[in-house]
Amino acid sequence: MSADKNDSDKKPMQTWSGRFSEPVGDLVKRYTASMEFDQRLADADIVSSLAHARMLTAVGVLDAQDLAAIECGLAAVRDEISSGKFPWSQDLEDVHLNIEKRLIAIVGDAGKRLHTARSRNDQVATDLRMYVRTAIDDIVAGIAELRLRLLDLAEAHAATVMPGFTHLQVAQPVTFGHHLMAYEAMLTRDADRFLDCRKRVNVLSLGSAALAGTSYPIDRERVARELGFDGVCGNSLDAVSDRDFAIEFAAAASMLALHLSRFAEELVLWSSPPFAFVRISDRFCTGSSIMPQKRNPDVPELVRAKSGRIFGDLVALLTIMKGQPLAYNKDNQEDKEPVFDVVDTVLPTLAVMAELVGGGIEIDGERMRAATSEGFATATDLADYLVRKGLPFRDAHEAVALAVRHAEREQCDLAELPIDILQRFSPLIDRDVYAVLSLDGSVASRKHVGGTAPERVLAAIREARASLSPGK
Repeated sequence: MSADKNDSDKKPMQTWSGRFSEPVGDLVKRYTASMEFDQRLADADIVSSLAHARMLTAVGVLDAQDLAAIECGLAAVRDEISSGKFPWSQDLEDVHLNIEKRLIAIVGDAGKRLHTARSRNDQVATDLRMYVRTAIDDIVAGIAELRLRLLDLAEAHAATVMPGFTHLQVAQPVTFGHHLMAYEAMLTRDADRFLDCRKRVNVLSLGSAALAGTSYPIDRERVARELGFDGVCGNSLDAVSDRDFAIEFAAAASMLALHLSRFAEELVLWSSPPFAFVRISDRFCTGSSIMPQKRNPDVPELVRAKSGRIFGDLVALLTIMKGQPLAYNKDNQEDKEPVFDVVDTVLPTLAVMAELVGGGIEIDGERMRAATSEGFATATDLADYLVRKGLPFRDAHEAVALAVRHAEREQCDLAELPIDILQRFSPLIDRDVYAVLSLDGSVASRKHVGGTAPERVLAAIREARASLSPGK
């Protein structure tokens, strides 16, 4: 008996096993399989397969009987997956082969015809794009919810004076509402980044086949319309091999995580006794196993830390792609877990931060105001006062610096210095200076666009709420 005859009598080892003379080793199967983590692409895989089958029928590659069988079979597969009864097999390597083999077992030859005019290369790229597209929509909704909670809290504290810091030193008076609106502005840009990324995600890869396209008379635009894509990838090599859309998604998530981490860090600082600006509710804190007095701000600390794993996911994706020649390579199997981890980290982080901001912190406005009085926060207002009286700014700066040194020695605030003492530093100072040196007067004077005046903060809140309204 010839070697060819022996080979042909063997039971197929894989979808592609006719080319090989021995089966894949068990260790290699385990090492190369992605089924355990790419199962979450199952729904996208079924939906894209249905669209592909309908297109093949429309162009005459499949007949109506095959299509009916495929639709019925994929419905059964979906039911099995949703009910937890689907027979996942690591021997079948990934989600795509698992679904295809199960479909064939249910409907026979019609299931074998489904893979006509496509490859797992364009199939997985399409499924991942659909997954990322849904994730973007969910994340943008989560950002919107957090923004609304920030707007509510900012509105309640539009006039609550607190110290603004640079270098973590008291700089100038601001309002707590204004401070919160800085994070609202960051989140607005984060949402915009995700929505812009979505434009490049939402392009159909299917129809590119393995790398060169297909000789079948396919209608890619039809598939794109059915699956909700804005268009099709214009180059088959690019469509199956690049994952820049996933990298861009992780980059947008990293920027969001960075902003959330900064806010979380401030919550940790503000809730510590030296600041005591806020009290975080018990349900967001834990205690110590040894120190009974402790209230540890675990939630914001974890938000701060989880940014690191999202940054790591971005670096992993960049590293996976950086050395690959065209077109598809097995390296791209490693693109999914970082993307999944980004989604699994970002969504609960947004949810817990929204709950924390929406009712998990108590604000101590009196403590904030007292802290603002501790660092000569109105010194710049005094310099501006002297400039308006005709003194050049650099001379005004020098005069106020000397006044601060004197107040520091006397252990009092500038507003507590008698008028005759203040006049030692500039004869232009008059009794109207005390209105300038007040905290409320300082914040109220900054009423330009982007300023910290309560009226401007409330206007910014109205604009932000309008941007979040349906249809915007």
